[in-house]
Amino acid sequence: MSILFAATHPQRTSALILYGTYARRMWAPDHPWGRTEAEMDAILERIDRDWGKDALLDLSDPSIANNDEARRTFARYFRLAASPGAALTVLRLQTQIDVRHVLPAIHVPALVMHRSGDRVTRVEQGRYLAEHIPGAKFVELAGNDHMPAVGNGDAIIDEIGEFLTGVRPVEIDRVLATILFTDIVGSTERALALRDRRWRELLEQYYATVRRELARFRGREIDRAGDGLFAAFDGPARAIRCACRIRDEVRSLGLEVRSGLHAGECEVLGDKIGGIAVHIGARVAAAAEPGEVLVSNTVKDLVAGSGIAFRDRGTHALRGLPGEWPLFVVTGAA
Repeated sequence: MSILFAATHPQRTSALILYGTYARRMWAPDHPWGRTEAEMDAILERIDRDWGKDALLDLSDPSIANNDEARRTFARYFRLAASPGAALTVLRLQTQIDVRHVLPAIHVPALVMHRSGDRVTRVEQGRYLAEHIPGAKFVELAGNDHMPAVGNGDAIIDEIGEFLTGVRPVEIDRVLATILFTDIVGSTERALALRDRRWRELLEQYYATVRRELARFRGREIDRAGDGLFAAFDGPARAIRCACRIRDEVRSLGLEVRSGLHAGECEVLGDKIGGIAVHIGARVAAAAEPGEVLVSNTVKDLVAGSGIAFRDRGTHALRGLPGEWPLFVVTGAA
């Protein structure tokens, strides 16, 4: 349908992108890469017997064929998407598809992608498409899965992005972030006084308060250990205001916290971030006094003109880090 549309309505088509598909489904003397009648009959028979009970992943996506959760998920998806009769009707209609004669009439930018080991549609069919669509770009991808969401789906998205924009998507592995560390002052003594259950309940209230303020100031909780919390922000002024708000709010729970902030380039590690900037943030927090929001010189410089006021706390040696570090206490974050 997309091939026919692109050839018929080029003025309404900015680009044609084809993945894992074909111009003709079935075998022919001049098209030896299609399914034979016997092969198709065997597939139709299995679908009629197993549709919705078996995900048929051994046929289409061998990399997840032995994954029980994947098999259940896709079997349920197939079952909810169509009845066995409807699925058989669609597949029988596919056996009649042959748009080879249309390919030379396509005059829009075209990208054809195909995995080299695709078991549903052989890679030769993708090559045929690219060879017969004028000016088409062909990209052969590694893998033997058919569904684009299985295997390295990011490679498909990257190719599409580059084709449509002319720019290859960049893998982001480092970002500038403002790091916030907070911990409860005197937590050990408080825990001993309250005993386990009451201390646990108080901690739950504390973290609920912290998360509410993080959401308010668009911070992201990265990790926590005991009564310590590590969060990241994309703006230092919001991070400072969040730290001050947390300090003020948890006092209603009878708790006092110390906080430290630093801003720097961080390594992206999935949903986490790491790197020297994170270590510096932790060391700044360790130097804070009870009730203080302490920041590095970098953070202070970044929020110049924001209305946030500071008091110089002098230079400090931060454990494990070279040199002396100027630190500043937040005195006002209006």
